[in-house]
Amino acid sequence: MSDFGVWDAVDILLVTVIIYLLIQLLRRSNAFPVIKGVLFLVLVLGFSQVFGLQTLNFLLYSTLQVGVLAVIVLFQPELRKMLGQMGSAGNITIGRNAPSDMEKAITETLEACRVLSWEHQGALIAFERRVSLTDIAKTGTVLDAAITAELVKNIFYPKAPLHDGAVVVQNGRITGAGCMLPLTANSNLSRDLGMRHRAGIGMSEESDAVVVVVSEETGTVSVAIDGMLKRNLNSEILEALLRMELLPETEKKGGLLSMLRKSGGKEDGA
Repeated sequence: MSDFGVWDAVDILLVTVIIYLLIQLLRRSNAFPVIKGVLFLVLVLGFSQVFGLQTLNFLLYSTLQVGVLAVIVLFQPELRKMLGQMGSAGNITIGRNAPSDMEKAITETLEACRVLSWEHQGALIAFERRVSLTDIAKTGTVLDAAITAELVKNIFYPKAPLHDGAVVVQNGRITGAGCMLPLTANSNLSRDLGMRHRAGIGMSEESDAVVVVVSEETGTVSVAIDGMLKRNLNSEILEALLRMELLPETEKKGGLLSMLRKSGGKEDGA
C-alpha cells in the first residue's frame, strides 16, 4: 500500500466539497420526495443483483439511466443558482456595496414600503447580492439612479408604465424598473399568494437576491430569501431583516428569529 500523500488529501477534500454542495442542494429543494423514490429504486436494484433477478435488474437499470436526465431537469433552478454563486465567488467586489450606499437604500426602501403598504399599492424590489442580476435588469427599462422613497413610489404608482414589473437594485442603486422576474414552479404555496409573491419567490430560488414584496390586495409586506417567503412583516422586522441580509458585516444576526415569531410573521416554503 502506497503512503498517503498530498494529492490523496486533495482528492478527499474535493469529494467532501462535492458531497457538501449536493447536500445543500437537496436540503433546499422541493423535490426531496423524488430523491427518496430514486434511493428506493437503487436499493431494489441492489436487491435484484444480489438475488439474480435479471428482468427486474434490467428494467430498473434502464429506468435509472433515464432518471439521471430527469433529475438534472428537475434540479435545474437549484443547479443554476449553485453554479451562479460559484461563478460569482471570484468576482472583484472592491468598492462595491459600500455600507453607506446600502444603508441609504434600505432607509429609502423602508419609507417607500411604509407608504405603499398604507395605500395598498403593489411593489416588487429585488436586491442583488453575490449572484448578478444584470440580465434581469435588462428585461425592463435600464436605469442608473440612487434610491429615494419618492422614486420608488412613483415607479409603483398604479398608472405608471413600469408599475407591473420589478425594480432591480445593484450596489445600492436602481439599475432596472419594470423588470420581469422568473415565477416559482412550486405548487405547494398558499393560494392567496399573487403573481408578485410568486415572482419574488422564483427570483430568490434562482439567485441569492433579497426580494421585497408589497401586496396590492392586503398591503402586507413580505421578503423572499432562498426560496422562503417571510410574510406580514412590520417596519421593525423588515428593517432588521434587510440589514441582516444586505449588511451582514455590520449587523448582528442574533435575535432575528425570535423577533419574527413575536411579530406574528408567517413563512411559506418554496
